Amino acid sequence: MSASITFHLLAALAYGLIGLSLWRPLTRGGQHAVLSGPSRIALLGAIVLHGAGLLLTIVLPNGLHLGWALALSAAIWLGLVIFWFDSLFLRLDSLLLILLPAATIVCLLAALFPNGTIAHHGDSRWLRAHLLIALIAYGLITVAALHAVFMSALERQLHQPSRQALKPSLFHRALDTMPPLLVQEALLFRLIRFGFVVLTLTVATGMVVSLRADGTLLPMDHKSLFTLLSWLTFGALLAGRHIWGWRGHKALRWTLVGFALLILSYSGTRFVLDVLLHRG
Repeated sequence: MSASITFHLLAALAYGLIGLSLWRPLTRGGQHAVLSGPSRIALLGAIVLHGAGLLLTIVLPNGLHLGWALALSAAIWLGLVIFWFDSLFLRLDSLLLILLPAATIVCLLAALFPNGTIAHHGDSRWLRAHLLIALIAYGLITVAALHAVFMSALERQLHQPSRQALKPSLFHRALDTMPPLLVQEALLFRLIRFGFVVLTLTVATGMVVSLRADGTLLPMDHKSLFTLLSWLTFGALLAGRHIWGWRGHKALRWTLVGFALLILSYSGTRFVLDVLLHRG
């Protein structure tokens, strides 16, 4: 466990330093957030450190170790992996202005709250697959939610220009570096489509695990309920996009509602149990 904490702390330090290197030009009046070649290599190294910390923590010989902070850490790590590959084809450096601070905070939380529950999978390949697929779905939708927050702030600035137009704040200068809204919207719905497919697999494998465990197709506990509500929310959003062309505020609101339901299905309840009630 100590090695995992060390890797998470090192990743947090690397994310923080790279984030500062991107924010610093904006504090000096710059208009762009550009990731240099060495910084890009450093980011890849930080992602590898972060992944090593997760591997050492989550994958154990006798099962999978899961906790609310580790779930958030896995989510943001997957988001950074997706960003890394997308950035090879699209200029998305400015999105790191939010991703890197979020990753720094989450890695620190994972180091401070490493405790959780061990899911003993034994010979159950279905349970192991279900848990890993659920983490992937969690990560994809977390990135989509962060992206939606940025898009919402940018759209608000475009429709309601700041009163400090002659001397924009640091936050408004950061928003000005964002890619065009159409590019961001296309990326958002790509993330949501992938996330919905993986979330569907999560629900399906969860049903198989439940049937094999106690013969119940769909246990009506809080985790299953919130997961299903999130799945229905994203399904409705994609249907609305396809049929009625939903976009803008409506699409962003549905994205954030779906994410809130999903985070309540695991991290919210684990936070209450692990931190507030001190139960593992």
